[in-house]
Amino acid sequence: MEGLKIIIADDEALIRLDLREMLTEAGHTVLGEASDGEEAVELARRLKPDLVIMDVKMPKMDGIQAMEKICTMSFAVPIIAVMAYAFYTEQQAIQAGCNAVISKPYSLERLKET
Repeated sequence: MEGLKIIIADDEALIRLDLREMLTEAGHTVLGEASDGEEAVELARRLKPDLVIMDVKMPKMDGIQAMEKICTMSFAVPIIAVMAYAFYTEQQAIQAGCNAVISKPYSLERLKET
C-alpha cells in the first residue's frame, strides 16, 4: 500500500484527521475528505482515487449506498469499509462493492494488512 492517492469518508472529523495523519506518515496522499456519503461519491467521481476508505454509518447517504454508487463509475476503485456499529453486516458492505472491511478502532498496521 505504498504511495496511494486516497479519499477518506467519515462523519467524525477527529477520525478523518487521525486517519489522514496515519496515511500521510506512511507515504500516501489524501486527495480529499468527505463527511457524508454524497460528498464521498462526488469526490470519488471528481478525483478518481486509488483507494477509498469509507465509514458505513454516515449522514445524507450512508456508506453502503455510497459504495454502490462508486462501483457504478467508469473506473475501478477499491474501497475499504470501516465499521463501528452492528447496524450493518460485513456481507452488506461486500455486496455494496467494498473490497475489504475493518472495524474501528483501527491502526495503520491493520490498514496495511487489508
